[in-house]
Amino acid sequence: MASKLKNSTKVYYGGIQSVLLAISTSPITKSQRKWRVACIVIYVSLSMAKRVVSSKAKVRSSPPHAVLEIESFLDDDDDDDDAVMDQARLAEMIKAKNLDGFGGIAAVAKLLSTNLESGIDGDEEDLMRRRVDFGSNTYVRAKPKGLVYFVVEAFRDTTILILLACAALSLAFGIREHGGKEGWYEGGSIFVAVFLVVAVSAASNFRQERQFDKLSKISNNIKIGVVRQGRRQHVSIFDAVVGDVVFLNTGDQIPADGLFVEGHSFQVDESSMTGESDHVEVDSKRHPFLLSGSKVADGYGKMVVVSVGMDTAWGEMMSSITRDSNEQTPLQERLNRLTSTIGKVGLAVAFFVLLVMLIRYFTGNTEDENGLKEFNGVDRDLNDVFNSVLRIISTAVTIVVVAIPEGLPLAVTLTLAYSMKRMMADQAMVRKLSACETMGSATVICTDKTGTLTLNQMKVTKFCLGGKEIRQDSIAHNLRELFYQGVAFNTTGSIYKPKSGNAVEYSGSPTEKAILSWAVEDLGMDVEKLKQSYTVLHVETFNSDKKRSGVSLRSDIQNCSYVHWKGAAEMVLAMCSSYYQHTGEIKAMSKDKMTEFENIIQGMAASSLRCIAFACKEIQYESTSNEITISQNNLTEENLTLLGIVGMKDPCRSGAKKAIESCKFAGVAIKMITGDNIFTAKAIATECGILDANQHVASGEVVEGAEFRNYTDEERRLKIKNIKVMARSSPLDKLLMVRCLKQAGEVVAVTGDGTNDAPALKEADVGLSMGIQGTEVAKESSDIVILDDNFSSVATVLLWGRCVYNNIQKFIQFQLTVNVAALVINFIAAVSAGDVPLTAVQLLWVNLIMDTLGALALATERPTKELMHRPPVGRTEPLITNIMWRNLLPQALYQIAVLLFLQFRGRQIFEVNEQVKNTLIFNTFVLCQIFNEFNARSLEKQNVFKGIHRNKLFVGIIGVTIVLQFVMVEFLKKFADTVSLNLWQWGICVAFAAVSWPIGWVMKLVPVLDKPVLNYLRMLHL
Repeated sequence: MASKLKNSTKVYYGGIQSVLLAISTSPITKSQRKWRVACIVIYVSLSMAKRVVSSKAKVRSSPPHAVLEIESFLDDDDDDDDAVMDQARLAEMIKAKNLDGFGGIAAVAKLLSTNLESGIDGDEEDLMRRRVDFGSNTYVRAKPKGLVYFVVEAFRDTTILILLACAALSLAFGIREHGGKEGWYEGGSIFVAVFLVVAVSAASNFRQERQFDKLSKISNNIKIGVVRQGRRQHVSIFDAVVGDVVFLNTGDQIPADGLFVEGHSFQVDESSMTGESDHVEVDSKRHPFLLSGSKVADGYGKMVVVSVGMDTAWGEMMSSITRDSNEQTPLQERLNRLTSTIGKVGLAVAFFVLLVMLIRYFTGNTEDENGLKEFNGVDRDLNDVFNSVLRIISTAVTIVVVAIPEGLPLAVTLTLAYSMKRMMADQAMVRKLSACETMGSATVICTDKTGTLTLNQMKVTKFCLGGKEIRQDSIAHNLRELFYQGVAFNTTGSIYKPKSGNAVEYSGSPTEKAILSWAVEDLGMDVEKLKQSYTVLHVETFNSDKKRSGVSLRSDIQNCSYVHWKGAAEMVLAMCSSYYQHTGEIKAMSKDKMTEFENIIQGMAASSLRCIAFACKEIQYESTSNEITISQNNLTEENLTLLGIVGMKDPCRSGAKKAIESCKFAGVAIKMITGDNIFTAKAIATECGILDANQHVASGEVVEGAEFRNYTDEERRLKIKNIKVMARSSPLDKLLMVRCLKQAGEVVAVTGDGTNDAPALKEADVGLSMGIQGTEVAKESSDIVILDDNFSSVATVLLWGRCVYNNIQKFIQFQLTVNVAALVINFIAAVSAGDVPLTAVQLLWVNLIMDTLGALALATERPTKELMHRPPVGRTEPLITNIMWRNLLPQALYQIAVLLFLQFRGRQIFEVNEQVKNTLIFNTFVLCQIFNEFNARSLEKQNVFKGIHRNKLFVGIIGVTIVLQFVMVEFLKKFADTVSLNLWQWGICVAFAAVSWPIGWVMKLVPVLDKPVLNYLRMLHL
């Protein structure tokens, strides 16, 4: 403190010296000089006392007044402890919702060096200082699950535990019987196989966890509007700092704790924080407190940030939440049921094989390597009997392991993770895993128009006043002033004019920006000048039901006020009883004139223009009581005077028509739901290809929201499939359509961007929100975020959804072929010969090919255009289709026939011993799976090699599998219980396996029934 006081004294003495020098050179009288010296002495004494009091206050545990603590932010010499205390006081102010002792919102802003109009300085030094003193707007995330967690989870699987127990027993008795050098082979191989399956499964889940973490960071990186140095700009929510002035609109998430500065009709949904569902009204006087994480339910306004990051209740809550990424998708649940069913069948077969082999052993029907009976009941060593029984049990357990397709859930995880990553590159961020597969079954897509089918780049191209299209320079002065009022004050956008003289910058929605730029550039509007002449009394924000917004103003010059409305042209027109001519003269609205205006609106709409009308009403008042009434009551909606109508062009996206044609060709119906009038909707729908341009629009294809709403339930059920366009719709109309479509058995995908779209997005099977124009409420209600707001990306999501479903079906076909073949071969061999031709090690190796390498190879196939040539799957089609049965049964029967042929006739025909015969069986069986893996690449195409060069992972896995198989046969002889094969014998194995290709090619020519033949699959809910 002494050093600080010394420095402070130097500062003050330096100030005195400069003042005295100024006094000595000033032409003043002696008495004046004495008074000045006295004032200086008093000033210095008070300042020194203030410094001492401030220093002592910092030593005390609690400050006597909040303002003294906050002043530390403005003093660069203060230490970090002061800043921390300031931070805590500010955070406590919001949590306690108590401004006492802070002097009000303006005082807090001043203490934070914030200008409520132009914001903070916002340069790097200022931002850094605020982050150091008050922290950053981030929270400490819960530590993500590590690889060890997923390894432990994998080891909890019942099948894995059974395998480990079997491996331990096999290892123990193997070493006891054959010694440590060779006795570990079988048990060790089981351990290796288990660890490989666990490692792949854990690594896949761990990778998915990391991928979800990355997507979560991207999803949480919201863009917010702030003003810095007078310029409105968009920054990341994580870059918001204490003192920032933030713009808030309906649907926005409040980025940090703060105080409401100004706005209109502002309501907040604090249910995420308080659990209360009722919306909270916020104003700058009675309740200015805003909590981070809340959503703006209605209105618009500005706030000043007071607390960020971990100093907010939202930050504390989010840091304690651990996200669970191990959600089970519907397809995974269906596959788990399939796995369980196949496992039960395998268990029954294994139990029967165990029973038959034990009976054969104890009845003396089995022989050892020397051709002697293994069990004669008299002179057999008990250890030999025990080892033989253990070998039989081990074989039965291995059959169970091969029968259980535990690779199915792994394949789903792999293909979902792979598709999520690829979809991100294709401008689609998946928020819920189940959406990937569900989108592949979609039969209907309900899409918005603005920004999705169009570019959302509005520009005013037509202006009609008094029933005529006129030039802007021919408008009367008084009429021009009314347009200025209606545009400048009835908007959620803003204008920024750089001091450097660069181009004017416009902020807000595309519609607001188009109108603002038109008023400034064509009409010569000066917003700053207008703000000095008028005061806003009341604002009615845009409502998706009324489709208009309004404002009332008081003129600071004249003794009158004005009410202005802006919105959907035909709706605003219906509120008018008179209209302005371009000369500024007001005329009554006759029926003929009303019809003329309606025709003008229809003509604009038919040209794909969005029509916006302006109307106003001037109200004279004698006293302030009239003004109070105007400001407090709802704005008048009757007897308005029409100012004019503007037509804005929003061009269709270049790829929208092609994407819609692709979806329609794929059997997916496209329905456009828009708030525009019916003529604009028709024009855009025709331009995009939703309606046929060469045919007359059929009755019932285009409806308005009110008409659809008033249908009876039966009428909606009958007409819903024919509707292609719904105009002038509200969010509730969209929700009603989604429900009707789902009741009709359709799988519905819906696009939405507004807060009011949230119910429809949640109700739909797949909710698709817009990443650019979408509100945070819409994004949180959706399953997938379309990052570029483009319908082409929606079509891409559909393609990827079908790819996920198709890849899973490919793997099921491949897996079941092996399951059926392995079970039948072992069953027949065990019953007839008392032994199985494939050892535990060999069966586990085949299992490894199926569950891991096969899943990796088939789950990562990229989507092809052929996927969009098929009808949608829908809700009722079984997972295992007739096409899959047609493909897998002939392959399984062929493999069974070949292996049984080798089992019973191989020694005689090829003149080989028992060991070579068994090696031929094992090698042929593995090679059959490798060749059949090519067949599985396509369920219907005969050319299974098309595009194979693009899937390097598939080619690599096939190559690795072949090399490993060669090593298993030729080098790991004792481990795999094989012997070396000569070139001729390898050729025999390859020849037998290669027949899989022509069989697959021929079988794909066989037609299948549309209805599932195996109806019992439905009973099993597959």
